[in-house]
This record gives sequence, C-alpha cells and structure tokens, in this order.
Amino acid sequence: MKYFITDDDLSIRTMITDIIEGENLGEVVGERDDGIHVDDGILLNHKVDILFIDILMPERDGIETIRSLSRFNGKIIMISQVESKEFVGEAFSLGIEYYINKPINRVEVISVLQKVRERIQLENSIENIQHTLRSLHQPPTKSEVQPYRETNIQQIGNHVLSDLGIIGEKGSQDLLNILEVIYEYEKSSESTQFQFPSLKEVFSKVAEQKLGVDAQKDAIKKEVKAIEQRVRRAIQLAIEHIASLGLSDYLNPTFEHYATKLFEFSQVTKMIHELKKDQTPRAPNQSVNTKKFVSCLYIEVKRQM
Repeated sequence: MKYFITDDDLSIRTMITDIIEGENLGEVVGERDDGIHVDDGILLNHKVDILFIDILMPERDGIETIRSLSRFNGKIIMISQVESKEFVGEAFSLGIEYYINKPINRVEVISVLQKVRERIQLENSIENIQHTLRSLHQPPTKSEVQPYRETNIQQIGNHVLSDLGIIGEKGSQDLLNILEVIYEYEKSSESTQFQFPSLKEVFSKVAEQKLGVDAQKDAIKKEVKAIEQRVRRAIQLAIEHIASLGLSDYLNPTFEHYATKLFEFSQVTKMIHELKKDQTPRAPNQSVNTKKFVSCLYIEVKRQM
C-alpha cells in the first residue's frame, strides 16, 4: 500500500510514517504541510492508495482539499483534534473512511489501517472477479484494446512544480505552457538529437498562443517580457522553497533531488545562509539562470513521463 500524509504538524507526519514503516504496512510516498499543495495529479502520479489528511491547516483545510479531489479514488483517513460533529459529519459525507483523533494513538492507527487495507483488498478481489465474469461473456471493448496513451506533459509538470512549491504562482502556468511548446518542438524535430530552441523563440510561441494569431507584434513583445518576469519570479520562489527544505533537513529527498538538478547550487546554499540569519525568505539578489532551469525542468519532466 502507498500512503500520502498531509498535516501542518511535522511531528504528526513523522509519527504516522514511523507507524506505517515500523509495522510494515506499506510505503509513505509523499507528504505535504498544507492542503493547498495536494491535488489529483500528485496523488495519481504517486499511485496513492490511502491519504491521511488533517482537518485544520493554515491555507486550505482538509474539507476543502477533499472537495477539490475529483479523480482520486483512493481511501481517505482524516486526522484532527477537532471533535465538532458538524466537521466530522461533513467529512464522512465527502467519503472519508475513518476519523482519527489527535493526539495520535499508535494502536488506533494500526487498527484503522488494517481495516482499510482489508477493505481495499476485498474491493480489488471483487473487481477482479467481476472483470473475469464479464470477459467470459463478451469480447473486449474498444477501450481495452487501445494502445498505451502517452502521459500529458503538463500533468507531470504540475507534479514537479508542486514539489518545488510554486504550483499556485502566476509563473507556474507559463512554465507549463513552455514545457508544452518545447515538447511540440521535439515531436516535430526530424533530428535524432533534439536541440532546445532558444528561450526567446519559446516565450514568443507561448505569447502567440495566449494572445491569438491576430495579435500585434508590440502586444506579443510586451507579453514575452511579462512571461520572462513571471518565470524568473517563480524560479526565485522555487529556490526559496528548496532552500527551506535543505535548511530543516539536508537529507530531505525533495531537496536532494532538485537542489543541484534544476538550480545553481551556489544560489541554493546562499539562500540557506540567508534563511539561517533571519528565518524570513526573501528574493535572492543574484540573477537566476532561466535557461538552465527551463531546460533541466523539461528533461526532468520527460524523465518522469
């Protein structure tokens, strides 16, 4: 079983992870400190079976987060110290499996997880039986014999930008559009070794797609400049986010994975030193390497595809 934990309390996330791994109940494939960072794409990309989620979180609470999930079919376990019947009732009406009260009780968590795991296994067994019975009485449908469908590059891009902590920023949509444009360039390239187009060319294409084919050159030029500014700002915020992860834990898997892969590591370490001084993130004074970030982001997304 694969688990995902969303709670603004690090100690709670750590405790639940220790219980799951200590009892060999499965694998924790991801965690977030707020519901604003959780969506269908992240859960589906991680192939999550069971989602732990807190009710009360700073930016988006558990109820609103569950409401926003339209494609996630896994089981949901809510955790909170809130005992309001209204909250609990609404949570169950949205389809959660169990409600665990804080402070976390190890025995209760193990018991709940064993019940949820048994239910998942039972549902899977029933589904397999039904599928077998259907296949005995009818030929495969068109959807069953379709070839493998290529994953949408923006879907994986969303997952990576979420890891970088910038999925809600203005520049995040620009970055997703940039990934799409570069992907189209690569698919149409006749060369076996794809050469990245220039950033100016990519930004212009994104601006044209946004403004339409009839847009004036001055309008496109203005939009290109706006895209550059939004992207640079998004990259700066991503550096802050990765640096904050490294500040709290140099062995954080997200920090280890992205700190040197997408950024100039000197910028990340400089931001860590700034955070150590005052604990308040601020935009770095040095310029960001937009070309390296965009090209490395594209390579990383393609790798995950």
